[in-house]
Amino acid sequence: MARHHLQFQNTIAGDGLFEGYASVFGIRDMANDEVLPGAFRDSLARRGVRAIKMLFQHDPAQPIGVWTQIREDERGLYVRGRIVADVMRARELFALMRAGAIDGLSIGFKTIRGRRDPRSGTRLLEKIDLWEISLVTFPLLPEARVNALKAAAPPDTLFAYPLAGRLAAAADLMSPTH
Repeated sequence: MARHHLQFQNTIAGDGLFEGYASVFGIRDMANDEVLPGAFRDSLARRGVRAIKMLFQHDPAQPIGVWTQIREDERGLYVRGRIVADVMRARELFALMRAGAIDGLSIGFKTIRGRRDPRSGTRLLEKIDLWEISLVTFPLLPEARVNALKAAAPPDTLFAYPLAGRLAAAADLMSPTH
């Protein structure tokens, strides 16, 4: 009996990595909030990267990946994450990200310490407890965006989804012509 070696490829570009800024310091969002440098420090130290969930549209029923890096820098809250290819919704979202249809990021948090600027009325967030970061269609902070997707590897399959490719390859191997 002839042996066939099948290679299955994740159809998300590269390995599903993307990066961007989930929050940018010193800029007022559309809810009249402004995150100050250092606001995430304690929360990130206490929770760690793995405890911060990656969701779609802040919906806890739609986890779509994992964060591999979250850190404050001089600009804001830098994030790097990986879409989980085994989640159908995540594959769809990554395709939309590649097309430029979805590129917003948004933070889900609880305010620990903040104050109002008496002149502008802006709520200045000094310390927050970060729970999750979502991919969103319309971020409240327009500057919070995905900046880069890992370059796509050329596909070596005609199938759009890994499972469909596996099933078709298995059916082909079991056909009487093989």
